Amino acid sequence: MEMNLQANQNSALEAELYQTLAGEVVAHGIATVKDYAVCRAIMRAASKNYSAASNYLPADKLPHVEALYALLRVGDDRVDVTHSGFNSPLEAIDDWEREYWKAFETGSSPHPVLRAYLNTSVTFNIPKETMAAYFRSMRDDLTKTRFPTFADLMYYMDGSAIPVGRAMTYILGTIPPYTIAHAIPGADHLSLAMQMSNFWRDIGEDWRRGRVYLPQEDMEYFRVSETDLAEQRITPNFIQLLEFEFDRTEMHYNSARPSVRMLASGQVAVMSALEIYRAILDRIRANRYDVFNQRAGTGKLRKLSLIAKAYLQVR
Repeated sequence: MEMNLQANQNSALEAELYQTLAGEVVAHGIATVKDYAVCRAIMRAASKNYSAASNYLPADKLPHVEALYALLRVGDDRVDVTHSGFNSPLEAIDDWEREYWKAFETGSSPHPVLRAYLNTSVTFNIPKETMAAYFRSMRDDLTKTRFPTFADLMYYMDGSAIPVGRAMTYILGTIPPYTIAHAIPGADHLSLAMQMSNFWRDIGEDWRRGRVYLPQEDMEYFRVSETDLAEQRITPNFIQLLEFEFDRTEMHYNSARPSVRMLASGQVAVMSALEIYRAILDRIRANRYDVFNQRAGTGKLRKLSLIAKAYLQVR
Protein backbone atom coordinates (compact mmCIF):
# COMPACT_ATOMS: atom_id res chain seq x y z
CA MET A 1 0.00 0.00 0.00
CA GLU A 2 2.77 2.43 0.99
CA MET A 3 4.80 1.47 -2.10
CA ASN A 4 1.80 2.04 -4.37
CA LEU A 5 1.22 5.45 -2.78
CA GLN A 6 4.86 6.42 -3.35
CA ALA A 7 4.68 5.24 -6.96
CA ASN A 8 1.54 7.31 -7.53
CA GLN A 9 3.20 10.37 -6.00
CA ASN A 10 6.25 9.93 -8.23
CA SER A 11 4.05 9.55 -11.30
CA ALA A 12 2.16 12.72 -10.43
CA LEU A 13 5.43 14.59 -9.95
CA GLU A 14 6.74 13.40 -13.31
CA ALA A 15 3.51 14.40 -15.04
CA GLU A 16 3.58 17.88 -13.52
CA LEU A 17 7.28 18.42 -14.18
CA TYR A 18 7.15 17.45 -17.83
CA GLN A 19 3.87 19.16 -18.67
CA THR A 20 5.66 22.31 -19.86
CA LEU A 21 8.25 20.29 -21.74
CA ALA A 22 5.76 18.21 -23.72
CA GLY A 23 4.66 21.09 -25.95
CA GLU A 24 8.11 21.91 -27.26
CA VAL A 25 8.97 18.22 -27.63
CA VAL A 26 6.00 17.79 -29.93
CA ALA A 27 6.85 21.02 -31.75
CA HIS A 28 10.37 19.87 -32.65
CA GLY A 29 9.40 16.26 -33.29
CA ILE A 30 12.82 15.07 -32.09
CA ALA A 31 12.39 13.61 -28.59
CA THR A 32 9.66 12.35 -26.32
CA VAL A 33 8.94 12.93 -22.65
CA LYS A 34 10.10 9.35 -22.04
CA ASP A 35 13.51 10.20 -23.53
CA TYR A 36 13.89 12.96 -20.96
CA ALA A 37 12.75 10.60 -18.20
CA VAL A 38 15.69 8.33 -19.07
CA CYS A 39 18.02 11.33 -18.64
CA ARG A 40 16.47 12.17 -15.28
CA ALA A 41 17.05 8.63 -14.00
CA ILE A 42 20.71 8.77 -15.07
CA MET A 43 21.27 12.12 -13.36
CA ARG A 44 19.62 11.18 -10.08
CA ALA A 45 21.54 7.91 -9.87
CA ALA A 46 24.91 9.51 -10.54
CA SER A 47 25.21 12.70 -8.48
CA LYS A 48 23.73 13.72 -5.14
CA ASN A 49 25.34 17.17 -5.22
CA TYR A 50 24.18 17.86 -8.75
CA SER A 51 20.66 16.68 -7.99
CA ALA A 52 20.41 18.76 -4.82
CA ALA A 53 21.23 22.00 -6.62
CA SER A 54 19.08 21.10 -9.64
CA ASN A 55 15.98 20.96 -7.45
CA TYR A 56 16.06 24.75 -7.54
CA LEU A 57 16.03 25.03 -11.31
CA PRO A 58 12.84 26.22 -13.05
CA ALA A 59 10.68 23.23 -13.94
CA ASP A 60 10.84 23.99 -17.65
CA LYS A 61 14.67 24.05 -17.65
CA LEU A 62 15.33 21.04 -15.43
CA PRO A 63 14.69 18.34 -18.08
CA HIS A 64 17.14 20.08 -20.43
CA VAL A 65 19.82 20.19 -17.75
CA GLU A 66 19.21 16.49 -17.15
CA ALA A 67 19.63 15.80 -20.88
CA LEU A 68 22.97 17.61 -20.84
CA TYR A 69 24.12 15.72 -17.75
CA ALA A 70 23.03 12.35 -19.17
CA LEU A 71 24.89 12.97 -22.44
CA LEU A 72 28.13 13.48 -20.51
CA ARG A 73 27.45 10.72 -17.99
CA VAL A 74 27.01 8.08 -20.68
CA GLY A 75 30.35 9.07 -22.18
CA ASP A 76 32.07 9.09 -18.79
CA ASP A 77 30.72 5.65 -17.96
CA ARG A 78 31.90 4.24 -21.27
CA VAL A 79 35.42 5.28 -20.29
CA ASP A 80 35.42 4.51 -16.55
CA VAL A 81 32.69 1.99 -15.80
CA THR A 82 31.48 -0.12 -18.68
CA HIS A 83 32.03 -0.52 -22.40
CA SER A 84 29.65 -3.44 -22.69
CA GLY A 85 29.08 -4.42 -26.31
CA PHE A 86 32.36 -2.91 -27.49
CA ASN A 87 35.87 -4.33 -27.71
CA SER A 88 37.41 -1.48 -25.71
CA PRO A 89 36.58 1.80 -23.94
CA LEU A 90 38.11 3.66 -26.92
CA GLU A 91 35.75 1.92 -29.30
CA ALA A 92 32.85 2.73 -26.97
CA ILE A 93 33.62 6.46 -26.77
CA ASP A 94 34.32 6.64 -30.52
CA ASP A 95 30.89 5.15 -31.08
CA TRP A 96 29.29 7.68 -28.72
CA GLU A 97 30.90 10.56 -30.60
CA ARG A 98 29.88 9.16 -33.99
CA GLU A 99 26.30 8.82 -32.77
CA TYR A 100 26.43 12.39 -31.42
CA TRP A 101 27.45 13.95 -34.75
CA LYS A 102 25.11 11.66 -36.65
CA ALA A 103 22.19 12.85 -34.49
CA PHE A 104 22.89 16.44 -35.55
CA GLU A 105 23.31 15.44 -39.20
CA THR A 106 20.10 13.39 -39.40
CA GLY A 107 17.97 15.17 -36.81
CA SER A 108 17.35 12.02 -34.80
CA SER A 109 19.01 9.10 -33.00
CA PRO A 110 18.16 5.58 -31.83
CA HIS A 111 19.45 6.54 -28.35
CA PRO A 112 17.00 8.32 -26.00
CA VAL A 113 19.72 10.44 -24.38
CA LEU A 114 20.93 11.72 -27.74
CA ARG A 115 17.37 12.45 -28.87
CA ALA A 116 16.77 14.43 -25.69
CA TYR A 117 20.02 16.39 -25.93
CA LEU A 118 19.50 17.10 -29.64
CA ASN A 119 16.07 18.50 -28.81
CA THR A 120 17.61 20.62 -26.04
CA SER A 121 20.35 21.87 -28.35
CA VAL A 122 17.79 22.92 -30.97
CA THR A 123 15.59 24.56 -28.35
CA PHE A 124 18.35 26.74 -26.91
CA ASN A 125 20.66 27.09 -29.94
CA ILE A 126 23.56 25.31 -28.25
CA PRO A 127 26.28 24.99 -30.91
CA LYS A 128 26.96 21.34 -31.64
CA GLU A 129 30.69 22.13 -31.55
CA THR A 130 30.38 22.86 -27.81
CA MET A 131 30.91 19.16 -27.13
CA ALA A 132 33.87 18.58 -29.47
CA ALA A 133 36.43 19.15 -26.69
CA TYR A 134 34.47 16.83 -24.40
CA PHE A 135 35.01 13.84 -26.67
CA ARG A 136 38.70 14.68 -26.91
CA SER A 137 39.01 14.72 -23.12
CA MET A 138 37.26 11.36 -22.86
CA ARG A 139 39.91 9.86 -25.11
CA ASP A 140 42.60 11.53 -23.03
CA ASP A 141 41.16 9.72 -20.00
CA LEU A 142 42.15 6.42 -21.58
CA THR A 143 45.85 7.22 -21.81
CA LYS A 144 46.65 10.23 -19.61
CA THR A 145 46.92 9.40 -15.94
CA ARG A 146 49.40 12.14 -14.96
CA PHE A 147 49.60 15.88 -15.71
CA PRO A 148 53.14 17.34 -15.80
CA THR A 149 52.00 20.95 -15.40
CA PHE A 150 48.92 22.87 -14.30
CA ALA A 151 48.59 24.03 -17.92
CA ASP A 152 48.25 20.38 -18.94
CA LEU A 153 45.50 19.90 -16.38
CA MET A 154 43.74 23.04 -17.65
CA TYR A 155 43.85 21.67 -21.20
CA TYR A 156 42.21 18.47 -20.00
CA MET A 157 39.50 20.42 -18.14
CA ASP A 158 38.87 22.48 -21.26
CA GLY A 159 37.14 19.36 -22.51
CA SER A 160 36.01 17.60 -19.35
CA ALA A 161 34.50 20.60 -17.53
CA ILE A 162 34.05 23.71 -19.64
CA PRO A 163 31.51 22.32 -22.17
CA VAL A 164 29.13 21.69 -19.26
CA GLY A 165 29.08 25.30 -18.09
CA ARG A 166 28.78 26.67 -21.59
CA ALA A 167 25.83 24.47 -22.49
CA MET A 168 24.20 25.34 -19.16
CA THR A 169 24.54 29.03 -19.97
CA TYR A 170 22.64 28.58 -23.22
CA ILE A 171 19.90 26.65 -21.42
CA LEU A 172 19.45 29.18 -18.62
CA GLY A 173 19.82 32.25 -20.83
CA THR A 174 20.89 35.75 -19.81
CA ILE A 175 19.24 38.96 -18.68
CA PRO A 176 19.64 41.96 -21.02
CA PRO A 177 21.88 43.77 -21.54
CA TYR A 178 24.02 40.70 -20.86
CA THR A 179 24.52 38.16 -23.63
CA ILE A 180 25.76 34.58 -23.67
CA ALA A 181 29.20 35.95 -24.56
CA HIS A 182 29.20 38.04 -21.37
CA ALA A 183 28.27 35.05 -19.17
CA ILE A 184 30.53 32.39 -20.71
CA PRO A 185 33.79 33.43 -18.93
CA GLY A 186 32.11 33.10 -15.53
CA ALA A 187 30.62 29.76 -16.55
CA ASP A 188 34.12 28.58 -17.49
CA HIS A 189 35.47 29.63 -14.10
CA LEU A 190 32.69 27.78 -12.27
CA SER A 191 33.14 24.62 -14.34
CA LEU A 192 36.86 24.59 -13.60
CA ALA A 193 36.38 25.25 -9.88
CA MET A 194 33.81 22.49 -9.46
CA GLN A 195 35.96 19.92 -11.21
CA MET A 196 39.04 20.96 -9.28
CA SER A 197 37.11 20.53 -6.02
CA ASN A 198 36.29 17.00 -7.13
CA PHE A 199 39.93 16.32 -8.01
CA TRP A 200 41.19 17.32 -4.55
CA ARG A 201 38.40 15.42 -2.77
CA ASP A 202 39.07 12.24 -4.76
CA ILE A 203 42.87 12.09 -4.55
CA GLY A 204 42.81 8.77 -2.70
CA GLU A 205 40.15 7.19 -4.90
CA ASP A 206 41.86 8.38 -8.09
CA TRP A 207 45.20 7.01 -6.85
CA ARG A 208 43.62 3.59 -6.41
CA ARG A 209 42.39 3.85 -10.01
CA GLY A 210 45.86 4.73 -11.22
CA ARG A 211 45.25 8.46 -11.73
CA VAL A 212 46.88 11.56 -10.24
CA TYR A 213 45.31 14.93 -11.03
CA LEU A 214 47.68 16.88 -8.81
CA PRO A 215 50.10 18.52 -11.28
CA GLN A 216 53.49 16.85 -11.14
CA GLU A 217 55.28 20.23 -11.03
CA ASP A 218 53.30 21.18 -7.91
CA MET A 219 54.09 17.87 -6.23
CA GLU A 220 57.77 18.41 -6.93
CA TYR A 221 57.72 21.97 -5.63
CA PHE A 222 56.08 20.94 -2.34
CA ARG A 223 58.15 17.74 -2.14
CA VAL A 224 55.21 15.37 -2.20
CA SER A 225 55.88 12.08 -3.94
CA GLU A 226 53.62 9.41 -5.32
CA THR A 227 54.95 7.19 -2.55
CA ASP A 228 53.39 9.68 -0.12
CA LEU A 229 50.06 9.22 -1.91
CA ALA A 230 50.42 5.45 -1.93
CA GLU A 231 51.19 5.38 1.80
CA GLN A 232 48.52 8.02 2.56
CA ARG A 233 50.94 10.37 4.27
CA ILE A 234 49.26 13.57 5.42
CA THR A 235 52.44 15.55 5.96
CA PRO A 236 52.88 19.33 6.39
CA ASN A 237 54.12 19.39 2.81
CA PHE A 238 51.00 17.60 1.59
CA ILE A 239 48.78 20.06 3.46
CA GLN A 240 50.67 22.99 1.92
CA LEU A 241 50.21 21.43 -1.52
CA LEU A 242 46.47 21.06 -1.00
CA GLU A 243 46.12 24.63 0.27
CA PHE A 244 48.00 25.83 -2.80
CA GLU A 245 45.50 24.03 -5.03
CA PHE A 246 42.61 25.27 -2.87
CA ASP A 247 43.73 28.87 -3.44
CA ARG A 248 43.67 28.29 -7.18
CA THR A 249 40.23 26.76 -6.91
CA GLU A 250 38.87 29.62 -4.79
CA MET A 251 40.10 32.10 -7.39
CA HIS A 252 37.87 30.45 -9.97
CA TYR A 253 34.87 30.36 -7.61
CA ASN A 254 35.31 34.08 -6.88
CA SER A 255 35.60 34.87 -10.59
CA ALA A 256 32.42 32.91 -11.29
CA ARG A 257 30.16 34.64 -8.75
CA PRO A 258 29.41 37.90 -10.65
CA SER A 259 28.27 36.04 -13.77
CA VAL A 260 25.55 34.15 -11.88
CA ARG A 261 23.52 37.36 -11.71
CA MET A 262 23.63 37.60 -15.49
CA LEU A 263 21.51 34.46 -15.85
CA ALA A 264 17.86 34.80 -16.83
CA SER A 265 16.86 31.73 -14.83
CA GLY A 266 18.33 29.26 -12.38
CA GLN A 267 20.37 31.76 -10.41
CA VAL A 268 19.63 30.06 -7.09
CA ALA A 269 20.45 26.63 -8.51
CA VAL A 270 23.76 27.73 -10.03
CA MET A 271 24.83 29.66 -6.93
CA SER A 272 23.79 26.67 -4.80
CA ALA A 273 25.98 24.39 -6.91
CA LEU A 274 28.83 26.86 -6.47
CA GLU A 275 28.45 26.92 -2.68
CA ILE A 276 27.94 23.16 -2.33
CA TYR A 277 31.02 22.30 -4.37
CA ARG A 278 33.09 25.05 -2.75
CA ALA A 279 32.17 23.54 0.64
CA ILE A 280 34.11 20.42 -0.39
CA LEU A 281 37.29 22.38 0.35
CA ASP A 282 36.07 23.25 3.85
CA ARG A 283 35.10 19.63 4.44
CA ILE A 284 38.56 18.43 3.44
CA ARG A 285 40.03 20.81 6.01
CA ALA A 286 37.54 19.58 8.62
CA ASN A 287 38.67 16.02 7.82
CA ARG A 288 42.25 17.13 8.56
CA TYR A 289 43.16 16.75 4.89
CA ASP A 290 42.48 13.02 4.90
CA VAL A 291 41.47 12.59 1.26
CA PHE A 292 42.41 8.91 1.40
CA ASN A 293 39.95 7.43 3.90
CA GLN A 294 37.24 10.09 4.31
CA ARG A 295 35.08 11.44 1.54
CA ALA A 296 34.46 15.15 1.89
CA GLY A 297 30.69 15.04 1.61
CA THR A 298 28.10 17.64 2.59
CA GLY A 299 25.22 16.60 4.87
CA LYS A 300 21.60 17.53 4.22
CA LEU A 301 21.44 20.27 6.83
CA ARG A 302 24.66 21.81 5.58
CA LYS A 303 23.37 21.70 2.01
CA LEU A 304 20.18 23.48 3.06
CA SER A 305 22.20 26.22 4.75
CA LEU A 306 24.36 26.62 1.66
CA ILE A 307 21.29 26.84 -0.56
CA ALA A 308 19.88 29.52 1.76
CA LYS A 309 23.19 31.37 1.49
CA ALA A 310 23.00 31.12 -2.28
CA TYR A 311 19.45 32.47 -2.29
CA LEU A 312 20.50 35.54 -0.30
CA GLN A 313 23.38 36.22 -2.68
CA VAL A 314 21.21 36.42 -5.80
CA ARG A 315 18.19 38.17 -4.26
